[in-house]
Amino acid sequence: MSNDTTLVLGATGKTGRRVAARMRLRGTQVRAASRSSRARFDWSDPGGWDSVLRGVTTVYVVPPSVPGPVHEFVARAEASGVRRLVLLSGHGADTWGDSSFGLDMRSAEDAVRGSALEWTVLRPSNFNQNFDEDLFHAPLVAGELALPAGTVPEAFIDLEDVADVAAAVLSEPGRHAGRIYELTGPRGLTFAEAVELISRASGLPIAYKQVSPAEYTAAMVEAGWDEGDARHVAEMFVLMERGEIAETSDGVATVLGRAPRTFEDYVVRSAAAGAWRT
Repeated sequence: MSNDTTLVLGATGKTGRRVAARMRLRGTQVRAASRSSRARFDWSDPGGWDSVLRGVTTVYVVPPSVPGPVHEFVARAEASGVRRLVLLSGHGADTWGDSSFGLDMRSAEDAVRGSALEWTVLRPSNFNQNFDEDLFHAPLVAGELALPAGTVPEAFIDLEDVADVAAAVLSEPGRHAGRIYELTGPRGLTFAEAVELISRASGLPIAYKQVSPAEYTAAMVEAGWDEGDARHVAEMFVLMERGEIAETSDGVATVLGRAPRTFEDYVVRSAAAGAWRT
């Protein structure tokens, strides 16, 4: 078994599948792991971790949605001979203070940054693709996105940029050791402005509506979400409204030597692919 294998966790997820494809294209031996992959990995089942880690030197870590498990995972990784960890976290994680949002990511950062391994942390802002692959897609298709977000901008980042950065960092041992890269798009947009761009590019009548965190939580629960999960997402918007994570960063340019993709570029690509048409 090769000792140059890169383990990609969350390999069927938004970042994982993109990172795995890029690493394969670079000629890297990739072990793609998730709950549904041939190499099965489940954060709730530590009994299966050692076999997935065997023969691995580098791991792309997408943390679980609960605090804690990454600490044991890092210890197992060290014992198995892993040398490098690249962790996906969240923009401005060390400024979140007493917010209940992101305890999972902050716990994962503590585990990775406190390890004896070479580590790098990637902290992206909200993904552009949340508008067509995830949480915001169905409301946009229905014609209205209602969120507890007001006039504080968000520097949305394209997942393709996140994956490009992750692949570069994973492929360059030593160069990014001990670095934390804040990853954002080139400029901030309010959610209302983002929805307006999507509406114009798609040619569809889509509106944005600001609601309170309580109204948003209630609507999510009514739509079938677990109340705890709904409150967690609502807390993200409360955090964003503080304005402490609204600034853009140069992380993409630092790693890749180029500017990040614009939101307009994302919208044009997605609209052309029919992302918001029924």
